[in-house]
Amino acid sequence: MLKKVLLGSLGAALVLTAGILLGHFGIQRGSTAPDWVMDVTQDVDEALIQKFIAEVDNIAIQENLRELTKVPHMATSPGDEQTVQYMLKRWQDPDTGLDQAWREEYKVYLSFPDPNTPNKVTVVSPSDAVLYTAREKEKAYSSDQEDPEVVQPYAAYAPAGHPKGRLVYANQGKPSDYFLLNQTLNLTGTVAITRYGGEGRAGKAINAAPYGVIGVLVYTDPWDINDGKMSDNNETYPYSWYMPPSGVERGSFNTHYGDMLTPYLAAKDDTYRIPEKNITGIPPIPTQPIGFEDAYALICELGGEPAPSEWQGAFNCTYNLGGPGFKPTSNFNNSDVKLDIYNREELKNSANVMGVIRGSVEPDRYVIYGNHRDSWVHGAIDPSSGTSVMLEVTRVLGRMVKQGKWRPRRSIIFGSWGAEEFGLIGSTEYTEEYYSKLSERSVAYINVDIAVFANATLRASSSPSAQSVILKASKQVKTPGSDSTSVYDNWIRYFNRTSPAYGVIPNVGFLTGAGSDYAAFIHFLGITSMDISYTYDRTKTRARIYPAYHTAYDTFDYASKFIDPGFTSHQTVARTAGNVLMRLADSLLLPFNCSDYAETLEGYLSKAMELYTDGLAAHMISIEPLQTAVRNFRSAAARLDQLIRDSDLANETPLKVRRINDQLMLLDRAFLDPVAFPDRYGYRHVIWASSKAGQATFPGLADAYTRAASTGLDSDWKEAHRQLSILIQAIQGAAHTLGDAI
Repeated sequence: MLKKVLLGSLGAALVLTAGILLGHFGIQRGSTAPDWVMDVTQDVDEALIQKFIAEVDNIAIQENLRELTKVPHMATSPGDEQTVQYMLKRWQDPDTGLDQAWREEYKVYLSFPDPNTPNKVTVVSPSDAVLYTAREKEKAYSSDQEDPEVVQPYAAYAPAGHPKGRLVYANQGKPSDYFLLNQTLNLTGTVAITRYGGEGRAGKAINAAPYGVIGVLVYTDPWDINDGKMSDNNETYPYSWYMPPSGVERGSFNTHYGDMLTPYLAAKDDTYRIPEKNITGIPPIPTQPIGFEDAYALICELGGEPAPSEWQGAFNCTYNLGGPGFKPTSNFNNSDVKLDIYNREELKNSANVMGVIRGSVEPDRYVIYGNHRDSWVHGAIDPSSGTSVMLEVTRVLGRMVKQGKWRPRRSIIFGSWGAEEFGLIGSTEYTEEYYSKLSERSVAYINVDIAVFANATLRASSSPSAQSVILKASKQVKTPGSDSTSVYDNWIRYFNRTSPAYGVIPNVGFLTGAGSDYAAFIHFLGITSMDISYTYDRTKTRARIYPAYHTAYDTFDYASKFIDPGFTSHQTVARTAGNVLMRLADSLLLPFNCSDYAETLEGYLSKAMELYTDGLAAHMISIEPLQTAVRNFRSAAARLDQLIRDSDLANETPLKVRRINDQLMLLDRAFLDPVAFPDRYGYRHVIWASSKAGQATFPGLADAYTRAASTGLDSDWKEAHRQLSILIQAIQGAAHTLGDAI
């Protein structure tokens, strides 16, 4: 009995002693806790976001744009170097700059017209007398078009040459267009005139060559861009936003993105380069863009049968297919169209301008915000609207940092990409050079290229998991001209969808192609990405893009008069994109929602089952494993959501926050497969790769199935099966990443 009492007393004493010690050291620890204990729980500060929104200044954005568009700044030109220096000056400013800013050089393969021997398009008689000459330069309405640095319209990467042949009209230059044309005409030795839209620029020539076409012209039909308006006396620029008759859309005529001589390698001085003859995805025949006034003069003189009704455009004549050639009654009868193309390729040094605000808690986690800097001419809308917005975002954030009022939890990297217009080159070379670091550490990429197409509503596309943070930000920003209507409420009026989880919400699109600098980040690296802009009311115009796109009329005058007078839509984009940026950089828990990804996969699955179940089953291929994979992903997403709801992350170990954030951050990476699309540079994301099938479903499966159904070849059905298996494995793998650590 005594032994028990003694043992009990001893135990009580030990417990008491332990309690005293714990209390003592606990109090002592609490009184001397290091700063990092509080730092690791740093979360987004709503008051700072409101401060940011309030300080974004539309007039500052206007002046940014005025400065950026003083001279043409095509990639590697003197004007481009001028903008490099301007970006560095702004980002190194002692009061409003970033922690650090620098330039990074790449030696890249570019294509230019010969400034001493302009490209020409003529109609020539059998004796080679010139009967008609297309404009070499766009008509000048102001001193902007008269600047000697305005580059002649041309098709970058189209080869030099001098083809001469009878003209035919090939609509949009799609494979189906040439196939139809070839049913009634011998296309060998002809020159085809095509209109923008429906097919990529390079594809219009690539699709033509197998039929014996020897040259291609491309123009913008007023039906597609101007709502039929054609007169510069009172209908087009300088009286409205519509493209004037001599306006020509320049562009890069290549299919792949990144530097073409150094695929998967950063284009440095000593980098291995493939032979030029091994380049694919560029026009095999001379190609030249022209204005619609010249297209009118050619198309309305064509002979032959009338083109199908869906091929007709805005000209007040019947669009004929060509005889080949012109009408017997035309002054051009028995005449050929001749292209004299003097394009040449060069290796040139192109610069990215980089800047960084270092994170205070997780400096090894990067939120990246970027836009390209180069333009075809003055580039007020493309890309300088985005650059002027980025400069205002960095001015406000930079000043908050310099004043000691804010420092983000995670690091923010800003990129002003070079040579984007030639195929997303600057951003792609950056992702190739820093592949390992970016793959392991990047939280998200925000792209704001053309910030303002017009001033009606927000438009955004993103990875599904980023939808929620974009929608949240849009609820906190007011639409231009209103103190009560949010960007969200305005947006939902123009673009909306019905979500099974949320009901009617603004429609956030998907990043399914390579239209801007997000391409390498989402498709190559699998970094959650988004693209944000303001756009027009599509019920009021058929314009496929703002009409001065890539022309010499995309100037400060055009932007300030017809796109965004007062620059309040630019301001709204800056506020919204900056809000998203701050949330991604500051939130304790990353503001991503994996269940939104599940909803998207379920929508894609539903369409795949509708289109492909029976056809696959006929070849002994079951779609059921795909259904199982999507169900498993939904279950894994729901479990992770529940874990987040059940957690008090601010008061739990920082390692738990880090683990969950890594699961959210790396989700898009789980959908990468390096061998899924071996013939398509940079496309590794099996959910968002571009597709020619035109269906809202899984791209690899859609393309493979469409081809197999068309050819009936056993090898093509095997490829459809392979794509299905790749997809199943990727979705199952992504589901596993959302589960427990082991």
